[in-house]
Amino acid sequence: MTQHPAPATRSDEPTDDRPPLQDVEAVVVAYRSRAQVEQMLTGLPADLPLVVVDNSDGSDGLEEVVLARRNGRYLRGGGVGFARAANLGARTSTAEHLVFINPDTRPTTADLATLVSDVATDPRCSASGGTLLEPDGRSQLGVGGWEPSVRRAAVHAAGLHKLFPGAGIYARPELGVPVRLDWVTGACLAVRRQTFLDLGCFDEDFYVYNEDMAYGRASRRRGLTARLRTDVLISGDSGGSGAPSLEMMRLRGASMARYLRKYHPRLQAELMTVLIGLGYAVRTLEQRLRRDRRLADEHWAYALGAFTRRAFVGGREVTSAH
Repeated sequence: MTQHPAPATRSDEPTDDRPPLQDVEAVVVAYRSRAQVEQMLTGLPADLPLVVVDNSDGSDGLEEVVLARRNGRYLRGGGVGFARAANLGARTSTAEHLVFINPDTRPTTADLATLVSDVATDPRCSASGGTLLEPDGRSQLGVGGWEPSVRRAAVHAAGLHKLFPGAGIYARPELGVPVRLDWVTGACLAVRRQTFLDLGCFDEDFYVYNEDMAYGRASRRRGLTARLRTDVLISGDSGGSGAPSLEMMRLRGASMARYLRKYHPRLQAELMTVLIGLGYAVRTLEQRLRRDRRLADEHWAYALGAFTRRAFVGGREVTSAH
């Protein structure tokens, strides 16, 4: 594997040409993820303003962790999903800049300072996101991407994005190489709060997934751009947070189908949904032939979500076909 030198942005302290964190509040959406939040906070300044919106409503004692911080705010999310919970944190903030941080990411102070600097100094930049890393050091697939089209959906469904990285829906950029994308993930994302509010925040039609894609679409319609920093590398914790993997995979499929139907002409949306759903159905068969039942079940869960446009968390329907 090609070795990449550690970039300057991995330092725990901002460099001289990078301003410190000022008038910034971190927004964290949590769900039964106290351990992940505690680990994430150990790498950030103790006085960094922070709001945690807890979608499990205190079931794991997260409130005491947050309120023990000097500038910590704790809000009960009520199990409303990522988009609504993140928007609640943003709308109740008074900071000029916000950084959305997933509990299972591990950004440094320098990482956040770089992302905030982008949106603070460029009025055309609606968001700046860091590049999430796989355990093997590669960038994650889906740290950002492009607006779906029939061609891009076909490329993704056939798995041809592995041969043609810029032709599908989801990007896996080379580290340190600038790339132009239509949207970036909200896992570690800086925004100007007023810009975020003016663009309508994250689209609350989505329980989780595709709200970042919708934000990128809203940005483009206003002549703004979302930026992915491929030199700001964000490691993560494999523990994660959220619902079981099969529920989340079905949510991914249902959210994509919902996005396509909402933002694209009906015929194109149906064609893209069928292409993507069939692609995951074929992958299911491939994994069963390889006797990888776990991966086969995950692919099938995605296909079910795409075809039915319905998904459930804990037995409760959170994405419907209507």
